[in-house]
Amino acid sequence: MNRDARRYCALPSPFAMKRGGELHGARVAYETWGELSPARDNAVLILTGLSPSAHAASNADDPSAGWWEAMIGPGKAIDTARWFVICVNSLGSDKGSTCAASINPATGEPYRLDFPELSLEDVAHAAHAAVSGLGIAQLACLIGCSMGGMSALAYMVLHPGSVRAHISVDTAPQAQPFAIAIRSLQREAIRLDPHWNRGHYGADSYPEDGMSIARKLGVITYRSAMEWNGRFARIRLDAEQRDDNPFGLEFEVESYLEGHAQRFVRTFDPNSYLYLSRASDWFDIAEYGDGSVMEGLKRIRIEQAMVIGVSTDILFPLEQQEQIAEGLRAAGAAVEFVALNSPQGHDAFLVDIPNYSRAIGGFLARL
Repeated sequence: MNRDARRYCALPSPFAMKRGGELHGARVAYETWGELSPARDNAVLILTGLSPSAHAASNADDPSAGWWEAMIGPGKAIDTARWFVICVNSLGSDKGSTCAASINPATGEPYRLDFPELSLEDVAHAAHAAVSGLGIAQLACLIGCSMGGMSALAYMVLHPGSVRAHISVDTAPQAQPFAIAIRSLQREAIRLDPHWNRGHYGADSYPEDGMSIARKLGVITYRSAMEWNGRFARIRLDAEQRDDNPFGLEFEVESYLEGHAQRFVRTFDPNSYLYLSRASDWFDIAEYGDGSVMEGLKRIRIEQAMVIGVSTDILFPLEQQEQIAEGLRAAGAAVEFVALNSPQGHDAFLVDIPNYSRAIGGFLARL
């Protein structure tokens, strides 16, 4: 059985939310690797995508492999022999942080849909509170992956001077219509599952079908058509592997999606999924630039940045990475832009470790 390496930061109480409402007695979970230097100037913060926990890599307290295991550790791209690495679980996520599944102290019952509307600015403020709680005034580097990249932009614009360098990984300064449309369908699949019951579900009445469809939609957008063609082509399942139901599973790609869904459905709280998904739609750096993405990005003050994107990413297209790089450069940062041709699409940062290690490790080595 895995041990638990999470630590917890109590957030200021009340914790005011951007879109109204407040949380009392809230917290976020985080994990750390490496040692904080006496000058407290070697901290690297990682902000995650929608569903990962704070367990980005194995450590002494929890030796199980983390979601970025190949990237973090002694001698790896994010070298814990040099850096003090922190990964914070997003506020609103059920991996240890206060979320819709948490107990509302005012009622003694889970918040469910009484949880206040969540924004990525709230996620950023909560992460900043965790970093400040460790006595760190300025991060050496802030790394944001996918949704975490948007949270990272919010962190830097809301807390000027708190970050020296930034690595932006497969993210966006605002959600484009395609991404919003996909997430809208994911949320609809969950909400239309009768077991969702307007957020009032339990272990014995869980919106399994809705979560399964939501996950399948996600996986389709996280990868690319190039990879689907290369891995599955039109290969059919063997007769004994096929679903006997009318219109059931027949192709290998369908079986692959089913496997992904089954591994996911009971591992993430559906209401938390809805809240974080909508928060991703709402985020727009242009809010900080009088309606202009470029002007919003120009308000971020850092010294150096690396912006990484993938040509096959349909969820956060490469032109959005170019926009981030251009905006940070206009703000005065020295920016390196890396466009990768990984076939894995949006999920490449979790899969194409050699190319991402080379980019991220090279950038951190020069800091």
